[in-house]
Amino acid sequence: MIRSNRKAPANAFQRNFIVQPEDIDILGHVNNIVYLRWVQDLAVSHWQAAAAPNDLKNLVWVVVRHEIDYRRSAKLADEIIGLTWVGSPAGRTFERYSQFRRASDNKVLAQALSLWSPVNRATMQATDISKSILNSFPTSEA
Repeated sequence: MIRSNRKAPANAFQRNFIVQPEDIDILGHVNNIVYLRWVQDLAVSHWQAAAAPNDLKNLVWVVVRHEIDYRRSAKLADEIIGLTWVGSPAGRTFERYSQFRRASDNKVLAQALSLWSPVNRATMQATDISKSILNSFPTSEA
């Protein structure tokens, strides 16, 4: 289980989502795969908003691992607050935390811990986490 009582730091990146009809599964709530898509969308948005221009030009990120804990259901038309922040770098991977809350009651619906690795666009090879990346994404150990 992910550090379930982990609180999002003040510098967490935020992007909101509105639950759409296509997000709903046969059980009448947001399908698990939608949360995975939101994890990806949050990470990409955070990268595009915070990364240095040279890093945006030369790097892409690939997922090494996702771990998601589902805690509550989201329903059609719910507004979802998505938060993401980075944890510790280790070798060529970076921890990224994501948390999804229902805006109406601020209840945590799901949370994820992902490991991401930077890849050089030209060589398509994993690369080390540079000082530039560390400067753009300071770790947030809450």
